[in-house]
Amino acid sequence: NPRKNRTTMKVALSLALLSSASAFAPTPFTTRQQISLQVELEGRDIEGALVPCTNFILVKIAEAEDQTEGGIILSGRAKQKKTEGVVVSIGPGRTHQESGITFPMPVSPGEGVLYGKYDGTELDYDGCKHTLVRDTDIMVKYSGDKMTLENCDVTSDSVLVKVNRSGEEEMASGLLIASSASGNSKPSTGTVVKVGPGRMAQNGEMMDMDVAVGDEIKFRDFAGNEVSIER
Repeated sequence: NPRKNRTTMKVALSLALLSSASAFAPTPFTTRQQISLQVELEGRDIEGALVPCTNFILVKIAEAEDQTEGGIILSGRAKQKKTEGVVVSIGPGRTHQESGITFPMPVSPGEGVLYGKYDGTELDYDGCKHTLVRDTDIMVKYSGDKMTLENCDVTSDSVLVKVNRSGEEEMASGLLIASSASGNSKPSTGTVVKVGPGRMAQNGEMMDMDVAVGDEIKFRDFAGNEVSIER
């Protein structure tokens, strides 16, 4: 298989610490729904579909990759675990602690999402692996079966950056050194390719973003999360 053309991107995220007593709740059901909506959660039968609370999102996890881009077959623990999936259901959104205004959820059921490697709480639901993540855990959302640069977007005040990567760097003396020999530093410059809608203010209005698509920017070393997106 030919190697897919992929571009390394970086997503700059603003994270918020939120508290919630529970992440989901079963929907109310009638006698007729008891037959049609009986599903299994963590090995036990429940009545009704799961509906996340506040700003939680229920995501059906994509299957792990069993083959690398170079064609190497993987098995067992070597399989590449996915941190993306399809949105099954969403909560109503969190409320501003002072104004009480509800923050709109950034994704809808059926959309594909990419979230952080260590984000979410996994659970077995309806015979498949799912995870519960917060809206602030979402790095990229997309439509369609596969994530591409054309069909993806970032949420909130996140920015998607095409990272500048050079195989060699030039020292002041004119000597060229390989990037692998330049210490632990990581690329911290790039071109903005996607910009989120912005952060919502206390009065419910969206605040303007400071950058636009096409801007060349520099960000802090090790800031953001690295993702690979097909062009």
